[in-house]
Amino acid sequence: MHWAPGRGGVPKTQDNQERRARLHIIPHLGQLPLRNITAADLRAYIAKLESTVSSVDYQRGILSELSSILEAAVDDKRLAGNPMHAKSVRWPKAPQERRDAWPLATAMRVRDVINPRNRITVVLGLGCGLRQGEVFGLSPEDVDYARGVIHVRRQVQALKGRLYFALPKGKKTRVVDMPSSVAEELKRHVEAFPPVKVELPWGRPEAEGQRKKFALLVTTRFGNAIAVNAWNTYTWKPALAKAGIIPPRAEGAKNWQWEAAPKDGFHVLRHTYASIMLEAGESVVTVARWLGHSSPAITLGYYAHFMSEAGSKGRTAIDGLLGRPGDLHASGNSPAFSPGLMMDTSRCCARLRLGVDCKAKEKNGLRKC
Repeated sequence: MHWAPGRGGVPKTQDNQERRARLHIIPHLGQLPLRNITAADLRAYIAKLESTVSSVDYQRGILSELSSILEAAVDDKRLAGNPMHAKSVRWPKAPQERRDAWPLATAMRVRDVINPRNRITVVLGLGCGLRQGEVFGLSPEDVDYARGVIHVRRQVQALKGRLYFALPKGKKTRVVDMPSSVAEELKRHVEAFPPVKVELPWGRPEAEGQRKKFALLVTTRFGNAIAVNAWNTYTWKPALAKAGIIPPRAEGAKNWQWEAAPKDGFHVLRHTYASIMLEAGESVVTVARWLGHSSPAITLGYYAHFMSEAGSKGRTAIDGLLGRPGDLHASGNSPAFSPGLMMDTSRCCARLRLGVDCKAKEKNGLRKC
């Protein structure tokens, strides 16, 4: 693999790249000399890929890896040009980047049936939009109760069964709003399950010389950092079954044999958090920052379908300025103009949706945060 040495990326990304090449590229194209790979070969390869790999996203990931390999060959003067750039080589069309959320009642049901030690994981995923590895890497020192925020500084990752600490996705730390209900849950969790100091390699699993120790809020009952795959199998799936989201294990099945639930993984809590915030009218820019997205455009692409009232605020403002009733030509879901509606009540609504005791004062019959 002449292209592999010196490639960048975090260890997990590198592992995924190696797996795609080993399982999906080399078996089909590995026997061809680089200079002999033509656009016709690639068209036939893509057709075969579409018939054997069900996920369009994964197909495109494989083709992206293949294109990178060929691009490295061009840089190394092994190829004159990258045949993946030929006009006749057409990639599978990218699917609509839309994320589905749970109804709030479903998320609450899972929160209530999961074992008490792990209840806080659901609270942090649903109440703050944290990723799974970020929850497992959270330390008491990351929680600022006075300011009502959480500092997302690290995650726990696993590579080939070995755990290590790493920066959050994109190598970016961030600050996330913490509703008071989440803060209260955290205090109860710490009292019932005191944090445990855990030492792991930093940055990559083999970095034994760069080990770091943090007190973790969520650990196994033996005081170890949590391995995501094991947790999903022995904690998350049983909770889904208890909540009626997936069927119970079949009679005689092993304790790790659960029905696949790709749309009901832990990440759905993050989607549900985003849906609650956006439906309540929170700014896309703010939600993108809390989620750790590199651009609000990513947030819009994933979650725009949750913004059912998009456009109504601007329409109401213009109608108010022009002295026309807001419901004269507006659609049925647009509120009539009222001076009170010009106030930003989105944050209050979002907190109420998350079950927070909002202490905002009322003025003219409206809550004002």
